[in-house]
Amino acid sequence: MSSTYESLRERLQEAFDAVAPGADPALRLSDRSDYQANGVMALAKRLGRAPRQVAQEIVGGGHLADVATVEIAGPGFLNLTLLPEFLNHQLGAISLDARLGFVEVNHPLRVILDYSSPNVAKEMHVGHLRSTVIGDALARMYRFAGHTVIARNHVGDWGTPFGMLIEHLLDLGEELAIATFSMGDLNTFYKEARVKFDADDAFKDRSRSRVVALQSGDPETLRLWRVLVDESISYFGEVYAKIDVTLVPGDVVGESHYNELLEGVIDDLASAGLLVESEGAQCVFPPGFQNREGEPLPLIVRKRDEGFGYAATDLAALRERVSVLHGDELLYVVGAPQAQHLEMVFAVARLAGWLPDEVRCEQVIFGNVLGPDHKMLKSRSGETVKLVDLLDEAIERAYVILEERGSDLDGDARLHLATQIALAAIKYADLSSERQHDYVFDLERMVAFEGDTGPYLQYAHARVSSIFRRLGEPWQPRDVHFELAESASRELALGLLGLPPALSSSLSSLQPHRLCTYLFDLAQRFTSFYDACPVLSAEGALRDERLALCDLTARTLRLGLGLLGIDAPDQM
Repeated sequence: MSSTYESLRERLQEAFDAVAPGADPALRLSDRSDYQANGVMALAKRLGRAPRQVAQEIVGGGHLADVATVEIAGPGFLNLTLLPEFLNHQLGAISLDARLGFVEVNHPLRVILDYSSPNVAKEMHVGHLRSTVIGDALARMYRFAGHTVIARNHVGDWGTPFGMLIEHLLDLGEELAIATFSMGDLNTFYKEARVKFDADDAFKDRSRSRVVALQSGDPETLRLWRVLVDESISYFGEVYAKIDVTLVPGDVVGESHYNELLEGVIDDLASAGLLVESEGAQCVFPPGFQNREGEPLPLIVRKRDEGFGYAATDLAALRERVSVLHGDELLYVVGAPQAQHLEMVFAVARLAGWLPDEVRCEQVIFGNVLGPDHKMLKSRSGETVKLVDLLDEAIERAYVILEERGSDLDGDARLHLATQIALAAIKYADLSSERQHDYVFDLERMVAFEGDTGPYLQYAHARVSSIFRRLGEPWQPRDVHFELAESASRELALGLLGLPPALSSSLSSLQPHRLCTYLFDLAQRFTSFYDACPVLSAEGALRDERLALCDLTARTLRLGLGLLGIDAPDQM
């Protein structure tokens, strides 16, 4: 089935095309009617005619006669009110559709989604939150739409720090080092290695020799390196499970994976005439990039010490994602500070012919997580906040709230619900903000059951579920005729039909907050309906209609929240 929005837009497009092919109707939701088409003025300007005259011709063609009544307002806006029979048909169709009107794409893409990207032997912290949560939501939405998603967790698992880390592992002994990692104490392990490196010249010399052994492929050194990597990845997996994201160990493709490809990157850039030696380093100067003095800005692919920079690894990864993984879209969920670096990498890849014009390649930029002081969120001791500590604090806060609300759940069930609420609070606060912007991490507000929060949406779903518990008998969608006589029921119905365009808009713009905005609006519409339209005390066809609207509300909230990686509990 076509969504309500698409059905209406197709009819409008026919009406506009009858006047002048290709004109955009500019269809939008409206608070003055059900929908509004704002494209008449642009079309009239193009034709050199009066807008209201053009509007009248569009309406007079009869293309909308069986779906909506049309009012010409102002200089030529078209206010559209859906006909009752069309509304009834659309609601009946989504009632029987597990996807609630959202149709899988006709031409699925292979989407390579790069997100999370922690460093081996370092704790995941609040700086990884946004990449992980935004990336996971996009992965869920893309998969639901019918695309193939190949997740890439590009972890830092190579480089000079591994010399000191391996030597510290040997000093501790493998068994104790593994136990340290298993307890999630990666930061302590790393800090101890760094302190020894800075203070002990003998340890420093051993570490440097170990880097040489690692890079030359010494088997025992590689084995020890593998221990560090495997234990880190195992711990990352525990963190991902705790915050309920879809990344798995098989999605990890670290920097080390690309080592054997780096010489080929250099050779091919040289063959293409793009490589330039600058101050002993090998660089590419993509057009359009300058430093503050207006001089051409280099992308350094090989440093003057013959080592490879991040750019070489990123170019090798990009080339593999196109030539081997055959990605149609390459998405990098990476913070704003990396914007120029990635733009230059993309530009060089296009110059080299590795990134065809038809392949979409884009950085999914996001802002910072701030504390109440509007500075980067830190712990009380001034350190970066661990991701698991953030979640644990949110769980504790949610547990206390449940106690204060008089929850009758036992200890384990209450803890499970508190965890669901905490995850909703953290994820929704992140995803409901326009991702390019910073946001303030205010746990008190985030776990609240009121306002634009994840727990509020969960509570709305629980309220709907409580209706069916009180019903006292199983309820299945029936052949309901939706009269929608009350304004509150009609407003709820229009909201329920809005999931497909909200999800499509989130995907096309890579902006999960648009789906969040839709779900919050739907929850508010349900609250108004719940207050104005008694359900269980109604009788006959009216009761069936209201139960059907409640069922659709619960299913829509559950589906939408699930696409954001948030559970929808039946009871709160």
